[in-house]
Amino acid sequence: MDKLKPKLFSVMKTYSKEQFAKDVVAGIIVAIIALPLSIALAIASGVGPEAGIYTAIVAGFLVAFFGGSRVQIAGPTAAFATIVAGIVAKDGTEGLMAATIIAGLILILMGFFRFGNLLKYIPYTITTGFTAGIALTLFIGQIKDFTGISYLHGEKPIETLEKLQALAANISTINFAAVGIGALALAILIIWPIFFKKIPGSLIAVVVTAAVVKIFNLDVNTIGRAFTDIKAGLPTFTVNASILSIDMLRSQIPNAVTIALLAGIESLLSAVVADSMIASKHRSNMELIAQGIANIGSACFGGIPATGAIARTAANIKNGGRTPISGMVHSVTLLLVVVFLMPLAKLIPMPCIAAILFQVAYNMSGWRGFVKLVKSSPAEDILVLMVTFILTVVFDLVVAIEVGIILAAILFMKKMSEVTQVEGWKEIDDENDPDSISLRVIPDYTVVYEISGPMFFAAAGKILEITFKEDTRFLVIRMRSVNAIDATALHSLEQLYEDCRKRNITIILSHVNEQPMQAFAKAGFDQMIGRDNFCPHIDDALSRAKELGGR
Repeated sequence: MDKLKPKLFSVMKTYSKEQFAKDVVAGIIVAIIALPLSIALAIASGVGPEAGIYTAIVAGFLVAFFGGSRVQIAGPTAAFATIVAGIVAKDGTEGLMAATIIAGLILILMGFFRFGNLLKYIPYTITTGFTAGIALTLFIGQIKDFTGISYLHGEKPIETLEKLQALAANISTINFAAVGIGALALAILIIWPIFFKKIPGSLIAVVVTAAVVKIFNLDVNTIGRAFTDIKAGLPTFTVNASILSIDMLRSQIPNAVTIALLAGIESLLSAVVADSMIASKHRSNMELIAQGIANIGSACFGGIPATGAIARTAANIKNGGRTPISGMVHSVTLLLVVVFLMPLAKLIPMPCIAAILFQVAYNMSGWRGFVKLVKSSPAEDILVLMVTFILTVVFDLVVAIEVGIILAAILFMKKMSEVTQVEGWKEIDDENDPDSISLRVIPDYTVVYEISGPMFFAAAGKILEITFKEDTRFLVIRMRSVNAIDATALHSLEQLYEDCRKRNITIILSHVNEQPMQAFAKAGFDQMIGRDNFCPHIDDALSRAKELGGR
């Protein structure tokens, strides 16, 4: 069973000075990568730029300290940007804080109740669909800042379609200087990594574009113009009584569930990717608990929802990080930045931030996997993928996940019900089967049926389709291919038993597997049939029918 013990406490038993040096270097490099990203993602989320760094500091440290992965780097991620922006627009920062705190509690409970392994049952088509949808939504949300468009009529669009309408209505206000700065930032982001691997292109783009705007005094919006009250210094405790009121907490439960679900999925996905890179194994339930603690901590100190960041975690590994110490160094480095260098953030151009988020959106879109699914998947999976994608863009992630999971479940049940068959033995006779009917003599007054596939509520009605002849006295049901049965199917069997009892027909079951047998015993169905009428093999069942018929 997955241990509820932080990885930090395990790896420190064999920690060395050499590894400490590597962890420090990796932590500093990851902090340099995280700095512009955290600012950009905070702005995309509708909050101040300092909130993104606070999130990386607090959540990053807490996940490293309590987490179930050796190398996980946590902080704000693109997946949350549109969700957070919607909550802030509707309910303000207090609503966001309440939702994040509740989400943290949900994640902690999920970890304690061992839900870490259950998240893997969310279909790949749903995660691919909403990830691509979030990427497109994030991209559309940054067009305004990239192009320098001004909303002349005071529009404050929240939904993606509203943003597209506002952009179309104000397209005449494009600022070509902003477009130029954005294009320069994009060029640096694309070309720089080809020649220089160690220093992140996002940091170079920020420095170069800020310098160009300042030197040439360009009329381009900057963080300082957009956010006049940027805070410098240590994060402060910001929770108050109104945030913890019953009404506020109750109203934010739906948002909290979405945040918790997405944080759980993304953090565990990041941990799995990290495991494959360092040949390790994370503790999924401890990771969920750590993510819960981190989100509560982030909300309490002015941050936004956080989760494991795959790109930053991979960068940590590639630069030598192998223990949670690197994640803690990453947080401490950012803390020093926010205390001493935060005023310089005011010089960063908004088109550069938009360009960074364009690249983030492209990288997270997973468009190659999306296209591959569309080309190679069954029609039902493509339907789930497209519905989740479209609903994420047109409505929001909450609706997309809910509808996607329900639709996937319905289609899965339909598929399973088609697989489950209840057929008379003559209809499925196969001479190549050593247990074929052609190799056996069926006693007089006996009919044999075979059930194939799981017996659950979507297929339960097929049990009642079993028919008899006028002289039938024995019904043999072969269950070698039934590995599971639910309450609805068991009820249908009980109805079949009642019908047989009225007709004076004895039911004999052969090869009942472990789970169905346990269900029969718990419901008392084995007593109804009679324990002697449960046979290990079809030959034994036919012999039992012959024996009873001869009495």
